[in-house]
Amino acid sequence: MGSTSSTSKRFDRLADRLAVLAARGARAAGGFVSQPEPRSIGQLTRGRQLVLGNVLLAGHLAEAPGGSIWDIAAPDPAFDRDAHGFGWLDDLAALGTKEAKARAQAWTWDWIAKFGGGRGPGWTPDLTGRRIIRWVHHATILLSGRDKVDSEAFYRSLSRQSAYLARRWRSAAEGLPRFEALTGLVYAGISLIGMEALTGPATEALAAACEADVDAEGGIPTRNPEELLDVLTLLTWSASAMSEAGQTVPPAVQAAITRIAPALRALRHADGELARFHGGEKGAEGRLDQALALAAVRAGATPAIAMGYARLHGGRTTVIVDASAPPGGRAAETAHASTCAFELTSGRRPVVVNCGSGLSFGPMWRLAARATECHSVLAMDRVSSSRLYPTGEALEHRAQVTATRMTTGSEGTDLYLAHDGWLRTHGLTASRSLTLSHDGRRLSGVEALTALKAEARKRFEDVMTATAMAAGRFAVRFHLHPDVDAALDMGGAAVSMVLRSGEIWIFRSSGAAELALEPSAYLEKGRLHPRPSLQIVLRGEARGFETRIGWTLAKAKDTPLAIRDLEGVEPEDPLPD
Repeated sequence: MGSTSSTSKRFDRLADRLAVLAARGARAAGGFVSQPEPRSIGQLTRGRQLVLGNVLLAGHLAEAPGGSIWDIAAPDPAFDRDAHGFGWLDDLAALGTKEAKARAQAWTWDWIAKFGGGRGPGWTPDLTGRRIIRWVHHATILLSGRDKVDSEAFYRSLSRQSAYLARRWRSAAEGLPRFEALTGLVYAGISLIGMEALTGPATEALAAACEADVDAEGGIPTRNPEELLDVLTLLTWSASAMSEAGQTVPPAVQAAITRIAPALRALRHADGELARFHGGEKGAEGRLDQALALAAVRAGATPAIAMGYARLHGGRTTVIVDASAPPGGRAAETAHASTCAFELTSGRRPVVVNCGSGLSFGPMWRLAARATECHSVLAMDRVSSSRLYPTGEALEHRAQVTATRMTTGSEGTDLYLAHDGWLRTHGLTASRSLTLSHDGRRLSGVEALTALKAEARKRFEDVMTATAMAAGRFAVRFHLHPDVDAALDMGGAAVSMVLRSGEIWIFRSSGAAELALEPSAYLEKGRLHPRPSLQIVLRGEARGFETRIGWTLAKAKDTPLAIRDLEGVEPEDPLPD
C-alpha cells in the first residue's frame, strides 16, 4: 500500500510539472471582465500579527525573516500548504491598513517571482484553486498603486495558474479538494478577460461534482461538518459569481446548496458553532452564518439526523451524536473512532465536547485525537471502537451501527444506538441510550456492553479467560470544555460544573463504576498549544454477559430557565508583539 501511494504521488508531481510547463504558453488575461465581491472572511488580530512578521499557520508560529513569508523554513508540509493557499490574504485584507496592503502586495509579487514559474509545493489543483479565489477576491487591494509591469505580471500569473488548473483539476481528490479546484476555475473563467472559454467546462464539472459528492441528505463522504461548511461556502461563492456575471447557475449546483443548508443547521450547536467530529473544527468565526445567508435556503424544520449525526434539542440545550459508522475509502484517512460520542452545548457555552482534530498539533496529537478515548463515549481499555491499520492512516476496522432508534415521548427525546466495535475483539455489542428533557435541563444516559448471541458469549468467555479478566475494563469519558469549572462533589459521588454564564450542572452516575475527574486536552485550531481541560471518567469492568452503567447530567435546581450570558469567550493564545 505504501509503495503504491508513493508511486502515485510521484506521478502526480510529474504530471503537475508538465501541466505547469504547458500552461506557460497561456495568453495573459487583459484584466477583469467582472470581479466577484470579496467574500472570504479574515481576522483583524491575525492581520496585525502578519504585519509585524509573526506568521501563524497550521498551528506553527514563525517569524518572517526580512519580512517575507517565503523565506520561512516551513516546519511541516501543512505550513507550506497554508502559505501557498493564500488564506492569510484574507487576514491582511480584514485589517486593511496601509501596512497590511503593502505586506499583501509584497508577499504576492514575491510568490510570482519565486514560484510563478511552477516551482514549489503550491502547484496542486486544490491549492491553485484556493489561491486564484483569494487573488480575485482581493485584486483591488493587490493592484492598488502597482505599475503596468507589476499588473502584467499579476495577470500573466493568474492566466498561467488558470491554464494549469484547466488541465489538472481532475486529479484533485474527490470532495473538498475538487470543489476548491473547480471554484477557482469558475472564478477564472468568469472574471478574467480572455479566459471565458473556461467557464462552460468549469461549471459543468462543478455540477457533476455536486451530483457525485453531495448525497440526497446534503452530506459528504468524509462526514466532517467543517468540511461540509467549506463545500457550501465554495458553492455559494461560485453561484454568486455566476449570478453577478449574468451566468445561469447549474441546477445541480443550486440543488446541492439547497440540500446542504439544512444539514448544516442540524450540525450547529446552540452557540452557533459546528459540532467537532472526524477532523472538523467549529468553523471560522462568521463563516457558517455567511454561508447560510448566501445559500438563501428558507429555514424549515431542522432534520433530526443529518450526515449520520443525530441532533437532540430542548430549551437552550443541544446534543449532537455521532450515530453512524466512520467514513470509509479515502475519507477514512481522517476519520475518528467516535461512534456514539456526543457533544452538549447549553446556550452559548459548550459543556461536553470531543478533544478535537489534533491536525495542527503534530503527528502524535493527530493520531491520539482519532482514538475513542479522545471522545465523549465509552471505550474499552486501550482498544478503540474503530481501529487503524498498523502501517497506515486509514481505518482497518470500522464500527458499524447495528441499531438506531429515535423517539419523542413525555419525558423528552430518546435516542438509542448500538454498534459492533468490540464484537470481534471481545464478543461485546456496545449500546448507548440518551434522553434529553424537553426543557433541556437534563440529559440522562445508559451505557451497556452485551454479549448477545452464543458465538459472542463464547468469544467473551475466551477473551476474559486469556486475559485473567483484564479485557473487560472500560471507561466512559465526558470531556469538558476548558471554560467549564468542574470539581468532585458530595464526597466524590458527583461532579459539579460551573459555566461562565453562571449555570451550574451536576453529573451523577449509578451502577458499579468508579467516578473520577481527570486531566484532558482541548485541541483547537488556531492556537499554539492544546488547552488543558478536564474529563469526567466512569471506570468499570464487564464481567458478565451484560453490564449497564447509568448517569445523568442536569442543571442544578436553582439554575434559572434563562440566563443573560454576556461574558465573552477566552481570547486566543497571545502572540509576541
